[in-house]
Amino acid sequence: MGGLRLLAVALTCSCWWPQGGQGKTLRGSFSSAAARDAQGQSIGHFEFHGDHALLCVRINNIAVAIGKEAKLYLFQAQEWLKLQEGGPGYSCSERLSRAQLTMTMNQTEHNLTVSQTPAPQTWHVFYADKFTCADDTESPQLEEIPFEMVLLNPDAEGNPFDHFSARESGLHEFFFLLVLAYFVTACVCAQSLWQAIRKGGPMHTVLKVLTTALLLQAASALANYIHFSRYSKDGIGVPLMGSLAEVFDIASQIQMLYLLLSLCMGWTIVRMKKSQSRPLQWDSTPASTGIAVFIVITQSILLLWEQFEDTSHHSSHSHHSLAGLLLIILRICLALSLGCGLYQIITMERSTLKREFYITFAKGCILWFLCQPVLACIAVIFNDYQRDKVITIGVILCQAVSMVILYRLFLSHSLYWEVSSLSSVTLPLTISSGHKSRSHF
Repeated sequence: MGGLRLLAVALTCSCWWPQGGQGKTLRGSFSSAAARDAQGQSIGHFEFHGDHALLCVRINNIAVAIGKEAKLYLFQAQEWLKLQEGGPGYSCSERLSRAQLTMTMNQTEHNLTVSQTPAPQTWHVFYADKFTCADDTESPQLEEIPFEMVLLNPDAEGNPFDHFSARESGLHEFFFLLVLAYFVTACVCAQSLWQAIRKGGPMHTVLKVLTTALLLQAASALANYIHFSRYSKDGIGVPLMGSLAEVFDIASQIQMLYLLLSLCMGWTIVRMKKSQSRPLQWDSTPASTGIAVFIVITQSILLLWEQFEDTSHHSSHSHHSLAGLLLIILRICLALSLGCGLYQIITMERSTLKREFYITFAKGCILWFLCQPVLACIAVIFNDYQRDKVITIGVILCQAVSMVILYRLFLSHSLYWEVSSLSSVTLPLTISSGHKSRSHF
């Protein structure tokens, strides 16, 4: 298990990269060459909402901007999609003329109020100048124009001070409440949980892995809260903390996957090899360990592939790529296979107490694996800007409930301890190195 943890840390730490143009305070340079090559230099996009959203641009070199006849063009998402689908059907000047809003940059600071329909909309911002659509014989000026752009939505009082787009609104408050819930839970339960882990016994290994996964989830929530707290003030946040939040979340997913697979695979293999009176336990046989490690590595590769392929979404729960689709399929297959295996165990079990134990464990497993695919399907009925929030918040809450179910199950003296047969020397759900001294119900 220690080697697998090192592998997980090594894999997840390699997925860090600085956040690029996702901050709502953007800094860079307007380039005539870039604008000419792409028929407009893409600066960024933002989901505005309300009637008093604001785009503020500050530039330093006014003389160059006036000489180039520099302008910003704002397109609504639907219009920009039509232009993209039209492709060569539109000339350069025709594409720019279809912009809903235009800003001529002839001052040091420009403020543009974006009037909005009731529903939030995504706006794409592009830079162009007199060289963008000019003939090839006219060479563009090489001097670039440094800029700072601030994109703001109206706050609760209607003033344009909110750095969060419609896609991100509410996440800051959610992670604050989540961190607060983790803190209160730690104050109430930490001492009793630590005592249970120190005592060892049948729950020791499971509780250690489960607690590690929970701590990683809490660290991810804290890192996200720190990032969004700074983001709410400057529109940039702390990109390192945002990336660490992803690392912690992925590591937690890997820990939980290995825990659930080790338990279920060990139980299934023991059932096939041993008699029906044999206690079900987490075996360290080559078969069970190999299957668990293979699936864990497969998920790790898919998670890393998704992060590198789709860097625009700062969440490991929001799948917008082929790797994300494969992750969803993997989770569905795992839920179905583990559910079938546990169903066979439950149907063959005669003891009501043991059936109750296995049914509860099955609920925790299925909730953990299926919450993401189910929420991805449910999110389709929501507006585009709401889907990522629905999936992210829903997955975090469902997985927290799954952890609570497992904690209550493994800490229950009235259920698990009786199922585990307290008089045994080697108890279920402990990794055993051999086949000696194994108890029988």
